[in-house]
Amino acid sequence: MQQGEARAHDHGLPAALYVISGASFAAALSARALDPVLPHVAEDFGVSIATAAGFAAVFAFTFSIIQPIVGAAADLFGKTRLMIGCLALLGLANILGALSSSFSVLFATRILAGIGSGGVFPVALSLTSDLVGPEKRQVAISRTLAGAMTGNLLGASASGLIGDFLGWRGVLAVLGALVIVASIAVAAGFRGAKVKHPPKTSLSALKAGYRTIFTNPNAYVCYAAVFIEGCCVLGLFPYIASFLFELGQTSLSIAGIVIAGFAVGGLFYTLTVSRLLPWLGMKGMMIAGMTLVASQLVAVGFGLRWEVQAFNLIVMGWGFYIAHGCLQMFASELSVEARATALSLHSFFFFMGQTVGPLAYGLGLQHGGKMPTLFASAAIMVALGFACARLLKQRAPSDAVA
Repeated sequence: MQQGEARAHDHGLPAALYVISGASFAAALSARALDPVLPHVAEDFGVSIATAAGFAAVFAFTFSIIQPIVGAAADLFGKTRLMIGCLALLGLANILGALSSSFSVLFATRILAGIGSGGVFPVALSLTSDLVGPEKRQVAISRTLAGAMTGNLLGASASGLIGDFLGWRGVLAVLGALVIVASIAVAAGFRGAKVKHPPKTSLSALKAGYRTIFTNPNAYVCYAAVFIEGCCVLGLFPYIASFLFELGQTSLSIAGIVIAGFAVGGLFYTLTVSRLLPWLGMKGMMIAGMTLVASQLVAVGFGLRWEVQAFNLIVMGWGFYIAHGCLQMFASELSVEARATALSLHSFFFFMGQTVGPLAYGLGLQHGGKMPTLFASAAIMVALGFACARLLKQRAPSDAVA
């Protein structure tokens, strides 16, 4: 642990962030696991791609609707135990999914997976915010994001590779086993990391926390913005494999590599955020990030070679997290006493966007076509960047200690 502490303190950040990042990594492994193999899932169960894309929607919907409960439970009863238990549930849900005998059973296991994943990432962000002051928080959050992005990267790319050899059932079985092992490792890591927990809140304080959150004008902008992000950006992912199939590229490994490009871009963000922040400032980062995303949405619409589309996804991921990291920073400052609740609501709206997104893209692709749908999403993202830069302002939460 001494070597880890030395590395963390080189950046002025606590060593416990490595454990938190590890938990985010484990939870993120399964988030995009089915996207590269959706064409095969659809074929096995005799459903359309749009219907199979409902797996992404139900995972996101379940993740989102439990967020108010997760945030309250974390603030009331403690964060680390909740995180570890949810990791174990996520691993079990994946294994049960691998054994599914029908579309409806697999659908139910994705609901359980959404619950498990929903209890990890927002709590990880809250723990990070508890450990680090506002002046270093965006860099610290980027380290937690690095764990999640690495998990997304390996989850998407590995699922395509495993899918080519073992099928989609093998994907869920392998990832489920890995997540369960990871939950044991993270539990051991938290014991050694000596995380300093803030005092647990009470029900009356929790109610006051909700009032604090929603009396801050930033809350409405943050939550609306992440909903739109989830819809326009993440809602596209279940269709990427089918776009590649239309080009004659039917390898699941290739689909996994293309989708994993988004996570590579997220990792690039974690390496560049400390330089971008003083150069662009928060307003400039939100405008630049969302404009980059918009340009790559348009590029995907042209249906170029898979190597080019992989690069498009890398740039898209970089731009997305440049902007999204700013929104997470603002969300972490909505309340001090109910920070887990504020960040869980942030995740609630983000994943509600991911619930609506695949359905909206399905309707757009069916009735409007590929290019008009992607152009519309791009225009919305540009407008969102300028709106956030204008409306979001640094405001101290009303429950902050003077």
